[in-house]
Amino acid sequence: MQKGQIRVQTENIFPIIKKFLYSEHDIFLRELVSNATDASQKIKTLSSIGEAKGELGELKINVILDAKEKTLTIEDNGVGMSKEEVDKYLNQVAFSGAEEFLTKYKDANIIGHFGLGFYSAFMVAEKVEVITQSYNLDAPTVYWSCDGSPEFELYEVEKKGRGTKIILHINEESKEFLESHKIKAILDKFCKFLPIPIFFTDVAEEKKEDEVIAPINNTNPIWVRKPSELTKEDYEKFYRELYPFGETPLFWIHLNVDYPFNLTGILYFPKIKQSYEIQKDKIQLYCNQVFVTDEVKDIVPEFLMLLHGVIDSPDIPLNVSRSYLQGDPNVRKINNHITKKVADKLEEIFRNERPAFEEKWESLGLFVKYGMMTDEKFLEKANSFVVMEDTTGKFHTVEEYKTATEATQKNKEGKSTIIYTTNPIQQDAYIQAATAKGYIVVKMETLVDSAFINNMEMKWENVHFVRVDADIVDNLIDKQEGNESVLSQSESEELKKLFEFPVNDLTVTVEVKGLSADAAPVVATRPEFMRRMKDMAGVGGGMTAFYAQMPDEVTLTVNGNHTIYQSLLKEADIEKKEKQIRNLADLALLSQGLLKGAELTNFINRSVSLMDTK
Repeated sequence: MQKGQIRVQTENIFPIIKKFLYSEHDIFLRELVSNATDASQKIKTLSSIGEAKGELGELKINVILDAKEKTLTIEDNGVGMSKEEVDKYLNQVAFSGAEEFLTKYKDANIIGHFGLGFYSAFMVAEKVEVITQSYNLDAPTVYWSCDGSPEFELYEVEKKGRGTKIILHINEESKEFLESHKIKAILDKFCKFLPIPIFFTDVAEEKKEDEVIAPINNTNPIWVRKPSELTKEDYEKFYRELYPFGETPLFWIHLNVDYPFNLTGILYFPKIKQSYEIQKDKIQLYCNQVFVTDEVKDIVPEFLMLLHGVIDSPDIPLNVSRSYLQGDPNVRKINNHITKKVADKLEEIFRNERPAFEEKWESLGLFVKYGMMTDEKFLEKANSFVVMEDTTGKFHTVEEYKTATEATQKNKEGKSTIIYTTNPIQQDAYIQAATAKGYIVVKMETLVDSAFINNMEMKWENVHFVRVDADIVDNLIDKQEGNESVLSQSESEELKKLFEFPVNDLTVTVEVKGLSADAAPVVATRPEFMRRMKDMAGVGGGMTAFYAQMPDEVTLTVNGNHTIYQSLLKEADIEKKEKQIRNLADLALLSQGLLKGAELTNFINRSVSLMDTK
């Protein structure tokens, strides 16, 4: 029998491990089961090259809970350890001291890279026992135990089968880990796809005589298989395994790279019908099939954080702090590779299955536009497949739109004017006026479109955007003088004065123009620049924040050629005339959603009084 002290240069290493090694104590089970998996994989390798003699047998890992005895046992029939290996791996914690440990690892997300996985057991256990038999059957079976102090016991025991058994005596503060549902939940989260079958047993639960216990994990998830072996049903079934309540995804990308870095995984494009349904952190990161985290920022491009699925890579430096992760060359390469794969897939679908691509655009548009704003390399590729749906339901690429509007929508500066609507129902009158002139109006009605428009005006050559209600239809492309008004100058001035009344929270400019006789009697428009600034202020604040405090600007264009004014100007009842004028203005403001509160109530009451013929 050997007794001794675990070789560290501080006697306080165990309290530090217990407190700082992992932020979540659940991790201890992941570490121990991962170690058992490694041991099982090693014996497979040694057996395949003839170095390990004897029968390999059925490799498996048993997790056994005994709440009565306050123990949790992790047992494998893997490679095992000799007495020398136990002394080397369990008795030498290679730290120079507590202070250095804290300095170096306090921000780390350690995944066993430092041999610390085993010691995570002391976060929850007051005592840990290890019984292990090396695959070299000539070596003795070894018993090791430690109570969380630097002292340990190590001696030979009666011969056992190959592999390692770790018994954790759970401490008082960690009694939650003696609950069956808690252990099952941890195994399901971290070990669901490990390559060695894992069986969980709660000794307190009665088992039927003929009951067959199934492993709790899927040892062969589809991301480790070849795409050529998989069907559409396989991918959809796996998606339901990851997200039981999720809708069938639009499509997916199978990642499979072995040079210059190792990367496998499946990325799914989910259906997103409304922007408020967006959920980030739905991609799970694995390292050799061990779940690590669902926070994949820096590894996955920001705009693809909306995707769902799995990424598995042993080349992501999980043992270092997040700040270092951002600058790691492998992480940058993986990030760029994922961007390229997504862009290539979208381009392929657009080129080969355009009707299907357009059908999915409601969900795809969010990814594509977000990516174009945030990733220059993605922008280069996406320029060829980003589409805009017009108010008739037809889709146009940017180049297709330019070609279709070459004769009608180029301004004096030679720029193509993309006329858009943010609300086809509310802005219907403006859309009808624009389409009547032969203009093509596209829909820009999602939460990202305001920022997208501003970005693309800077990135696309000779293109600018104008909202369909930014001016009267004759001025959407270039400012026009307008048709000659049938009103005399004095009548126009009188009409202008009649419309110049204060409106709460609005800065109103009135102009009288000779529009076509079938145009509305009053058209309310909001200048493009000021409206955009207010939209940006509402979303992002920053330098545009002061615009949010400013009243909305609106221009009331009075159509001097509308027949209603021929009789209205002759109305002898001044009060009635003013009410009718105010109602015409309010109708125009209502079309812009600018009539609210008391102003809206007054409009309703005034309309009723005008209808009263008594």
